[in-house]
Amino acid sequence: MAEEKADQKNPTDIKKKVNVGDMIDIKNGIEKGKKGKVVVVRENSVIVEIGRNTKKDEPINTVVNHKNYKLIK
Repeated sequence: MAEEKADQKNPTDIKKKVNVGDMIDIKNGIEKGKKGKVVVVRENSVIVEIGRNTKKDEPINTVVNHKNYKLIK
């Protein structure tokens, strides 16, 4: 039983770099150089709105790993 507890991660121990609504600059990947607004923060990544589709009036979102962006102040 002690081994089970050591293997489990507590989700509250994970430190997030950004919060919903923050602006980030993507520094690696297909969308490199684009800026976007954080929509969802996950354990290993964030979902970012990088634009809008004018024909359908829908947001254009992408997923970015925590190592591949920089917070804009």
